[in-house]
Amino acid sequence: MKTQERGAAGGGRTAALPAPGGDRLPSAPRERKPALAALAVLLVLLGALGATVLVMRAGDRVEAVALTKRVPRGQPVPHSAIKSVMVAEDSDIEYVRWEQRGLLTKYRTATDLVDGTVLVGSMLTKDKGLEPGKAVVGLSLKSGQYPPRLEEGDTVSAYRVGRSASSGGDGGSDDETGSGSGGRSGGSAALAEGVRVQSISKDGGDSVASSGNLPVSVVVDKSDVAQLTAAASNGEVSLVLDSGSGG
Repeated sequence: MKTQERGAAGGGRTAALPAPGGDRLPSAPRERKPALAALAVLLVLLGALGATVLVMRAGDRVEAVALTKRVPRGQPVPHSAIKSVMVAEDSDIEYVRWEQRGLLTKYRTATDLVDGTVLVGSMLTKDKGLEPGKAVVGLSLKSGQYPPRLEEGDTVSAYRVGRSASSGGDGGSDDETGSGSGGRSGGSAALAEGVRVQSISKDGGDSVASSGNLPVSVVVDKSDVAQLTAAASNGEVSLVLDSGSGG
């Protein structure tokens, strides 16, 4: 009896054991998503390609010289008027490279250049910036003898003012005191027309401040030099801005 009870008890414990491995239910196979895997690989490749393109583009850019202010035709480009910019390299465009900026003192502008211009070789020339038959005349102008907004590169006309203008000759009469308008009425012909302002010494220092005059250099025809310099020596030149000029 005891043996049977033990067997029965043991049988109960045996029935509680887990089923053998061969009797386990098969697990569901993992679902594979080849489309997602391919998409992930594609995104990785696109990222690598984009990085490569950026590196290649960065390698095709060059450091060039750009202007920070206007430079009239015939003037050297001052170092205070340039900055460095990155531009796309182009074999058809001869940019003035930033490392070449030290050579700018040997050249002058071949045309009027504005702020933001990226310099290329064709914009510069080694000549003096004067056309045949032209000359540069220096003027010292008082307030009222030039437009308030006069700028380098402007086109003006030069008129005689003062006693000589009112008398209609160079000698002038001490009994007549002409003005700018009187000068044009007594001698209406301009001393020079189509005059280009080459430079203005607005920062001339103490000498300019003490005299109160504005030094201006103008480019004129050689045929106008004699009468213009004669009037300038007497302080009898007034500049009038021509219509259409940028000043």
